[in-house]
Amino acid sequence: MTLLESDVPIREVVTTDPERAKVLDSDVRAKILDMLAEEAMPVEAIHEELTRRGEGRAVTTVRHHVNVLNDAGMVEIARLEEAGGGTRKHYRSNTRVFSYDLPADADEQLAETQATATEEMASLVETLSAEHGEAIEAVAREMQPCEYCETQHYEEFVLRELVNRALIELSERGTLETASTD
Repeated sequence: MTLLESDVPIREVVTTDPERAKVLDSDVRAKILDMLAEEAMPVEAIHEELTRRGEGRAVTTVRHHVNVLNDAGMVEIARLEEAGGGTRKHYRSNTRVFSYDLPADADEQLAETQATATEEMASLVETLSAEHGEAIEAVAREMQPCEYCETQHYEEFVLRELVNRALIELSERGTLETASTD
């Protein structure tokens, strides 16, 4: 006998490659990405800030985490400076991680906005498919299977990446900040 049966809709989608997902399995690395999104910092400054945030780690451990992020392509060297006969690397995040909880009544407050966004996105998807469907399908055909997934949603992933990258570009231009202050 079934005690509960429910049609569970998808409410969130996380898009990332498996290697980056493994890298983000560490709270410390997520905090480092957050710090480096605001300013370029050397490992010693990252260590100090982590300590201030209650994440006391050895400098060598912090350096290890920064190297893992660098190897995954999530941080880059922003500048080099001479220091005590050597070179000090200042790292900057090129990846932003959003990890928030919306307020409890957000669904209700944003219902009309969500309807507008869904309608506009449907139009965008139709336009992208009509004007660029062949390119999207060509990229999807070249993709490797997700090691966690039995079913593959390559074209959907490509579309989500396109929208995500467009939002990143708008953010870099300052367009999203302008929209949020209007």
